[in-house]
Amino acid sequence: MELKEKLLQFCWNYVDRRLKTLKKRSSALQDSLTSETKSSAGDKHETGRAMVQLEQEKLGRQLTELEKTKIVLQQVDVHIKSEKVRLGSLVKTTLGNYFVSISAGLFTDHDLSVFCVSAHAPVARLLLGKEKGDSITFNGKEVSILEVI
Repeated sequence: MELKEKLLQFCWNYVDRRLKTLKKRSSALQDSLTSETKSSAGDKHETGRAMVQLEQEKLGRQLTELEKTKIVLQQVDVHIKSEKVRLGSLVKTTLGNYFVSISAGLFTDHDLSVFCVSAHAPVARLLLGKEKGDSITFNGKEVSILEVI
């Protein structure tokens, strides 16, 4: 499997893990709401239900964000060759390596480390549209682009 395909799979695995975690939390909240309904009465009951409902709303927002992330990830085509940095590019720089896709953390494979970053991340915004040999200034440091894959 090509490196960019591994990076894309890493991002999809990240989304899958997040989705499982959120579904598990949603189920636990539903159980909590059910037990609040059965066991409580009065002000304590209302406070408990309100807390659970707030958590459910927060979880709903996180699920919505995850759906948006999945849509972005579906747009990543690792087989397109481009000299300019774009969504789906692997960018090797003097500061580190970046895969412009979604914010999924650090991918490591043998002695290679790649940060999977969203196109909206500060470093990615600076890199987008640039090509090999270009430089950017990130966090006060001059960063050169060594390769765009």
